[in-house]
Amino acid sequence: MAGIEALGLFVAVLGLVLWQPRRIGIGWTAGLGGAAAVALGLVTWREVGEVVQLVWDATATLVALLILSAILDEAGLFAWAALTMARLSGGRGWAVFWGVGVLTALAAMAFANDGAALIVTPLVLQQARALGLSRSAALALAVTCGFVADVTSVPLVVSNLVNIISADFFHLGFLAYAAVMVPVDLVAFAAAMFLLWAYYRRDLQWVAAVSSLPSPRSAVRDPVLVRAGGVVLACLLAGYTASQWLHWPVSIFAASAAVAMAAWARRSSAVSLRQVVREAPWRIVVFSIGMYVVVFALRDAGLIAGLARGFGALAAEGPWAAVVGTGGVTAGLAAVMNNLPAVMVGALAIHASGAPPGMQEAMAYANVVGTDVGTKWTPIGSLATLLWMHLVERRGLRVRWGELVRVGLILTPPVLAVTLLALAGWWTLLQPTLGAK
Repeated sequence: MAGIEALGLFVAVLGLVLWQPRRIGIGWTAGLGGAAAVALGLVTWREVGEVVQLVWDATATLVALLILSAILDEAGLFAWAALTMARLSGGRGWAVFWGVGVLTALAAMAFANDGAALIVTPLVLQQARALGLSRSAALALAVTCGFVADVTSVPLVVSNLVNIISADFFHLGFLAYAAVMVPVDLVAFAAAMFLLWAYYRRDLQWVAAVSSLPSPRSAVRDPVLVRAGGVVLACLLAGYTASQWLHWPVSIFAASAAVAMAAWARRSSAVSLRQVVREAPWRIVVFSIGMYVVVFALRDAGLIAGLARGFGALAAEGPWAAVVGTGGVTAGLAAVMNNLPAVMVGALAIHASGAPPGMQEAMAYANVVGTDVGTKWTPIGSLATLLWMHLVERRGLRVRWGELVRVGLILTPPVLAVTLLALAGWWTLLQPTLGAK
């Protein structure tokens, strides 16, 4: 009976998160779902404490990065980068396409997939309007932005909320994680861009006049703040690197960077710091805790045990089967239940699988790839996709769910397969260096 209650609560909470009736925020829905799990006796208060311990670093890091990116966006850094790339492209469709892909991938790496969707999507649509592009051309560039934001959020621990959760859960250091996942991310980027180009090439065969675009320099609203941002980002990268030896949470460095930029922004007339802080995604904190409390109810109801047995059987077949199988399963979970609960389900099942520690580590990386890349199978796979849909609709480009589902079903499986195979191959090569455990 407990299993049925837990499953019913999970389905109800997830449905309300995706539907958002009467514009009820996702934080309220997940928070009430977590409270219901405690009230029904499906989760204990001790386990709520475990959830907070698991997700606080990830959620604090994401909030700090989004505040940091919002300040830099207000200062004009990303508009400058977008206009510079557009001018360098000469108005050629294929070059603009690659510029959008590179800019999105860099934004996802530094500011997470949610930050990339929030920052780059409006700039892409603004460029499309300034260049006088057709709906199909604008849609091709916007979908490229949304697709790449999730698929290339693999390289660093801080590039996706699920990465941070997995790294904390399995104690993966920043540099050790990057050594495994940066090459894998390059494969994912190349596969995604190649397939996106093959899918949209007819919509990208155009040349537009870039003379209608404003000067990149004119987009910079506060040059001092932009230069300060470069210094802060360099220090932030150094802090991330040091975190592996200091064994400090990455959120300490992200929060310090956000506070430093906020201190500079207070003296800028181009940035409304109060508005940036007010619009920060505080709801994600409540959402993360509430949603994972509901996921813990699934664990305690015994519904993760079957998945753990399956992962154990995959691990017994070796790293190739373990990586590809685990990533495929968690990708499917992310597609139907959203990647945030899916990564926790996957992590709990891997931990309970009985696989050797070294194999569990390989499966943990596969869990990240599955819940980063597999999200694009459906529009509900990640919060970044839902944010992206909201942004493009607000800017006058209505995207039908059928269009996104078709792109996801056609492009996601080959990108996922290639990326998982790259991870399995790279992991096998690294074993003498990292040590098979």
